[in-house]
Amino acid sequence: MNEAIEELLTRGVQRILPSKKGLADLMAKRKIRLYQGFDPSSAHLHIGNLIGVRKLAQFQKLGHKVIFLVGDFTGTIGDPTDKSAARKKMTKEEVLENARGWKKQIENVLKFDGANAAEVKYNSEWLAKLSFEEILELADNFTVQQMIERDFFQERIKKDLPIRLPEFLYPVMQGYDSIVMGVDLEIGGNDQLFNMLAGRTLMKALKNKEKFVLTMKLLADPTGKKMGKTEGNTINLTDKPDDMFGKIMSLPDSLIEPGTELLTDLQPEVTANKNPLDSKKALAFEIVKQIHGRTGAKNAKKEFERVFQKKDLPSDIPVVLVKEESLPLLDLVFATKAVASRSEAKRFILQGGIDVEESTINDPTQEITIPKEGIVIKVGKIKFVKVKSK
Repeated sequence: MNEAIEELLTRGVQRILPSKKGLADLMAKRKIRLYQGFDPSSAHLHIGNLIGVRKLAQFQKLGHKVIFLVGDFTGTIGDPTDKSAARKKMTKEEVLENARGWKKQIENVLKFDGANAAEVKYNSEWLAKLSFEEILELADNFTVQQMIERDFFQERIKKDLPIRLPEFLYPVMQGYDSIVMGVDLEIGGNDQLFNMLAGRTLMKALKNKEKFVLTMKLLADPTGKKMGKTEGNTINLTDKPDDMFGKIMSLPDSLIEPGTELLTDLQPEVTANKNPLDSKKALAFEIVKQIHGRTGAKNAKKEFERVFQKKDLPSDIPVVLVKEESLPLLDLVFATKAVASRSEAKRFILQGGIDVEESTINDPTQEITIPKEGIVIKVGKIKFVKVKSK
């Protein structure tokens, strides 16, 4: 059991406060109560979220009581952490709709039924009931200086960008979650350290109890940006197996090692001793298997090898119908709906990321004939669309 605890508190872990030994000793004595919170700013959980979900599942397997907290109240405000501007305010209805399908997205990873099932809670159950007097009492445990010294707030001040008062109070609200749920431990990404320490402060002040904080390493791209919906490089857990596999294969080789540590149970040497292509396929297989099962992962791997290694066309290509019999390439790419905007379409074209019937075309103005039987457009590395003229 001590070896299992050591593995749990080491793999993918950045920091444990106040100490790793203290938490390990507590876990050896009794089962603990822990949680991670997720604000529903999107209907799709992604592989960045999967890191925390997997860690919750690892605690669950050792018999500890796990809470999956949906931040339906905090989600209406938006966590300001690392944000260069205030988030768009969301309604209660919007966040609840976003969270509606979450449980199904992770039920193959975190167990929600049977013995020691994970508990799902919503923080509006207690945050929406706080009186103004109670909010002031909680806020009295912190200072304006503590909040405003956060680097992303300093950047906004330099740029004369607004900081909404509720953003200041976000760590207080997250901290109160710990009080109400009476947890021993909160886990989260390394970028959440400040918010999680707010809960530690409140726990000491109000309950005279120790609360441990465990931060996970972040899956970041070569520029240092974490993988996620805000950065636009997300891989959603709702993606189809083929799409998920292909997106993982498109990740830079530098993410193979951290991806293996954070998102699989594979030992690092399993991927380290292979060439990058095989290592990445092993990583993709393990991630897809967790969400879509072994059969889904096997089929996705076969499809990837058939399309991207043997250069065959995908077996299932989405079809888009257009009225025109010919279009400038820019308009044609935008019509595929495989890009978010015309500017993104133009960027793909100029960077050589568009193939029409296996030929790369770099001129956005080039007129492309669209026959009734259709032409296949490849957008980027993994997206294929067949465009037909009506």
